[in-house]
Amino acid sequence: MLVYGRNVLKELDKNKIRKIFISSNEIIPYLKQEHLKYELVPKSRLDKMVSGNHQGVVIEIYDYEYYTLNDLEGDMVVILDHLEDPHNFGAIIRTCECAGIKSIIIPSNRSVQVNDTVVKVSVGAIEHVKIIMVSNITNAINKLKDMGYFIYAADMNGVDYRSVDYNTKKALVIGNEGEGISKIVKDNSDILVKIPMKGKINSLNASASAAILIYGMLRND
Repeated sequence: MLVYGRNVLKELDKNKIRKIFISSNEIIPYLKQEHLKYELVPKSRLDKMVSGNHQGVVIEIYDYEYYTLNDLEGDMVVILDHLEDPHNFGAIIRTCECAGIKSIIIPSNRSVQVNDTVVKVSVGAIEHVKIIMVSNITNAINKLKDMGYFIYAADMNGVDYRSVDYNTKKALVIGNEGEGISKIVKDNSDILVKIPMKGKINSLNASASAAILIYGMLRND
């Protein structure tokens, strides 16, 4: 997997880096200090390797190794019900890290997975949040319930999130960008919550909704 950018380089777990390609000598002292393998190449080669603003740095990293439910950590968990946009995923990871959330659950099928865009958008946050992959979201929700978690699902037909008293152990479900949360996930959630809309546009994107709800649910923690 290829990721890029100087901030990403500095935030990455150095053990996950295979090789670094750079187009200038400027950061060589840092790379030597960190004992990182690098190759000095023309900028044109970096331009062909990735499409974004690489800042003269492209990093080849090992593919992401997902966690399991046995690795679950923290009293609040975020569940992504077939999210598709890697930019939303990366932004949610970043919000979770900032809010102190340690675990995000995603399904193994019909869902965005960790790729170069996700890593880039998370700006290093993915190194501090466990991405747990499961084969079935509903089964994962029921296991969380057995562990004492209360399940809150974001849905426009829910109650105002500000009116809810949140359980100490809680999970927030964020749905697909187009279709929202699937019916079976709604049916297995404990309560539906919504963000009231006062403008003419009746919805926020997934990452913005997640950020508002996460901090709203943590307001008394």
